[in-house]
Amino acid sequence: MNTENGNFSYISDQEVKKHLNLPDLIDLMEKALADFSSGRIAQPVRQLLPVPGTSGYFGAMQAAGSAMGVKIISAYPENAVHGLPTHAAMIVLFDAEYGQPLALLDADHITKMRTAAVSAVATRHLAKAGAKGLAILGSGEQAQTHIEALKCVMDIHPLLVWSRTPERARKFAEEHNGTVTDAKTAVERSDVIVTCTAASEPVLQGAWLRAGSHVNAVGWRGRDGRELDAAAMKNILVVDSREAVRDHSGNVRQSDAEIYAELGEIVAGKKEADRSAVTIFDSVGLAVEDIYAANMVYQSINDRP
Repeated sequence: MNTENGNFSYISDQEVKKHLNLPDLIDLMEKALADFSSGRIAQPVRQLLPVPGTSGYFGAMQAAGSAMGVKIISAYPENAVHGLPTHAAMIVLFDAEYGQPLALLDADHITKMRTAAVSAVATRHLAKAGAKGLAILGSGEQAQTHIEALKCVMDIHPLLVWSRTPERARKFAEEHNGTVTDAKTAVERSDVIVTCTAASEPVLQGAWLRAGSHVNAVGWRGRDGRELDAAAMKNILVVDSREAVRDHSGNVRQSDAEIYAELGEIVAGKKEADRSAVTIFDSVGLAVEDIYAANMVYQSINDRP
């Protein structure tokens, strides 16, 4: 429900879902990434505070350009063990021209969908032509949303699923017409792989990757958590933000990986990746993605172009 308070509104997660169209969001994330890498967005690296006595983080993500706002987020990786959401977030959207607050949005659905939409952008620009077969390492919310998003840019069949919790993997595979297998087999038999776990140690080894395969690494367990080993990270590495991954990605921090390009540079045509080689997209999430998505929802609700 969207309730008005003067010119300021609250937009619930249910309302967000009605106005967040996935194919349009994927195209919007292309623009967001290109704007970021072209310097059209003012955005600091996200600020993360460790929460004393917990494994959690509390953070803020700001961006200003054609849209302006801040996302306030909590990230508690251990919540997955208790069956609780690992992330919670709200976005405050401002008018970029005059600086006036426009809306407060529940950011749960935005966060889930923009992450998967960005992976779809990476897959569109980095996976080999005619890529088919998707391996999902993980069985949580991001596993679900990545299937939805990647359907828009590739043939996901066969779908191979691995999770550290076999029962969750079995249930997830049944729900999505997939097959449960071990991580090595899933990776070896797929053109596109998504790692969406809260792993602290690698769940994907570079030795498993075949030429022409593409990996979207989106899981996060703090600055030193990692999903990919050093061998995997020696392939063509594309990131959402050089500065952000060097600060927040355990995959990058612990492998001394050489970054080839930002995804926005690929989208804008400033760089080109060899799709016949192994490509890795390492993503920690950018404020511009959240703010552009929130602005799209706001504009749709208010019937603005």
